[in-house]
Amino acid sequence: MSEIRKLSVFCGSSVGARPEYIDGARSFGKLLAQRGIGVVYGGSNVGLMAALANEVADNLGDVTGVIPQALVEREVANMSLDDLRIVGSMHERKALMAELCDGFVAMPGGIGTLEEFFEVWTWAQLGMHDKPCGLLNIAGYFDPLLAFVDRAVEEKFVRPVHSAMVIVERDGERLLDRFAGYEPPRVAKWISAATT
Repeated sequence: MSEIRKLSVFCGSSVGARPEYIDGARSFGKLLAQRGIGVVYGGSNVGLMAALANEVADNLGDVTGVIPQALVEREVANMSLDDLRIVGSMHERKALMAELCDGFVAMPGGIGTLEEFFEVWTWAQLGMHDKPCGLLNIAGYFDPLLAFVDRAVEEKFVRPVHSAMVIVERDGERLLDRFAGYEPPRVAKWISAATT
């Protein structure tokens, strides 16, 4: 069982094309604050990132922003945060976010969101951490990605047990409930070609 005190949340520096995305970010931020779960995020003051962080803060929740120096001006760092950590690189950002949290959630976002989520999922698959990884599938945003993962399983590039590590929910309450009961699988990453 996982005690979730802080979650790293990866999401877009844009608000996206649908109002459901920003509404979902705000709802999830409020829910996290209500449950006493802190947020670690990319430290930006734009897009879904800002919507999430501001909602947590507005509801007296704990927010930690982590942003590389090179992006402070480009992404418009959220200087209103009590805990804004400026680091030297994207690598340092991801490492610190992972260190500070008890689990990872991706919400709708672009290439950076996907890259960050796939990295922590890979770390989980390799047994480098045992923290839950989840997708908050607002408005079905991740449905095509999930279909691709299913294809990777069918083609034997991803094992079913590793695909199943990712907790997917459209509802934030259900996602957090499943995080609380998460038990990481205990399997080796690599298996011989003869057993695939």
